[in-house]
Amino acid sequence: MKNIITKLSLLLLILFSLSCGLENNETDIVILYTNDEHGWLEPNDEYDGAPGLSGLWKSKEGYNGSDSYLILSGGDMWTGPAISTWFKGESMVEVMNEMGYDAVAIGNHEFDFTVDVLNQRLQQMDFPLLSANIIEKKTGNIPSFAQPYIIIESNGVNVGIIGLSSLSTPYSTFPAYVEDYEFTSYSEAVDKYATTAKDEGAEVIIIIGHICDNEMEALVPTAKAHGIPLITGGHCHQIVARESDGVLLIEAGSNMRYYAKIELQYDKKTKSVKINSYSIENNQEGCSDNKVQSIVESWQARVKEALSDVIGYCSENIEKSSVEMGNMVTDSWFYTFPDADISITNSGGIRQDIIAGEISLETIVGLLPFNNTILELDLTGTELINCIGYYLLGGMTTINGYFLSDGTPIYDDSVYSVLTTDYLYSVSSNNFSQYDPDPVNTSVHYRQPLIDWIISKNTSTQNPLNNYLDYTPRR
Repeated sequence: MKNIITKLSLLLLILFSLSCGLENNETDIVILYTNDEHGWLEPNDEYDGAPGLSGLWKSKEGYNGSDSYLILSGGDMWTGPAISTWFKGESMVEVMNEMGYDAVAIGNHEFDFTVDVLNQRLQQMDFPLLSANIIEKKTGNIPSFAQPYIIIESNGVNVGIIGLSSLSTPYSTFPAYVEDYEFTSYSEAVDKYATTAKDEGAEVIIIIGHICDNEMEALVPTAKAHGIPLITGGHCHQIVARESDGVLLIEAGSNMRYYAKIELQYDKKTKSVKINSYSIENNQEGCSDNKVQSIVESWQARVKEALSDVIGYCSENIEKSSVEMGNMVTDSWFYTFPDADISITNSGGIRQDIIAGEISLETIVGLLPFNNTILELDLTGTELINCIGYYLLGGMTTINGYFLSDGTPIYDDSVYSVLTTDYLYSVSSNNFSQYDPDPVNTSVHYRQPLIDWIISKNTSTQNPLNNYLDYTPRR
């Protein structure tokens, strides 16, 4: 009798457990997110690069390639160190394929090597590029290189992912490269495609965007109206992890130094989604992913083969945002163009520090990674002063007035030979093209004078480059 009761109890327990399982309608979705990777594949003294990041996802977050995880990016995959820049992002694509990225929002730097090159990279990608707010001016359609959204099944839930691209793209990449496209309102794009994605079966919708914190915040009412629990960002290289009116806003810094982990929970019965947890994690002290490491090493070998020539030596780091760095870049142009009076460039064109030690061509390609050439303009003093904005200056100072580097005042009606980049010239807000519609295109890449100038100094451990730097502010 006792044996019969025990078997009956066991049967009832099994039935109760099965019943509880049937009533469990909640499904977890884990998102691992990066943005503004900018080709920083290689580990360094502070962060563990792509191999360490992939290793962390596997060892710490339990990522095993299953569909319960979504691996997403907010864009700007390339334009940075030479390992990415010299190969126009191809190395980054191979690494992100191996890491299992599911989708990437289109950033402004995706256009840095022209749309033709972007299409070449797209053919190599195992993931789509998303942007709901880029349209062709001629047709009004989404361009062929982009999808406005995708629907991915994650752990049995259909997740709609809408991409957004920065409204600053027409002037934060080379304007001519995107002149055929219009970058439209974020909220209007979300209104349109959130509805479409739901009609096509999306149960949960999220936004991945190449947009800054303030832009994410402004989009919260639109997201809330569509029941969207998550907006991710990029472009401004910020650390953002906060909720605003029930919508989670996330941005994970830049350069693969951090990643975000977000856990969402979807209730199939109530058709509702909630945020379980979120955090920003450091890419440090993880176990390296051997497959990713092998890919990085193969690209390191290629960049060493192309750019290993040593051109100089510095005894101390030269930081990218320092006065001496800006002065060195702008002054180096006079080495190639000694008859010019003034040089003007933007600080955003200088992308990394020069680390103490040997300076190779690889260093300078990473320092000045854009495909910009130097133009020579003729500007009057008045026109010059109207153009300089907050740019970096060579050959002049604005301290206590406007003077050439030899102390001569800049006169309103005198004409000066001014060097700038074709990128800055093409940005309409600074009036270069208005004042000189027919500049001389020197066809000299903006990094070449710096290379030549450094070589000319014949620097070494006994004669470091730091001895030749100008530490005096010009503004």
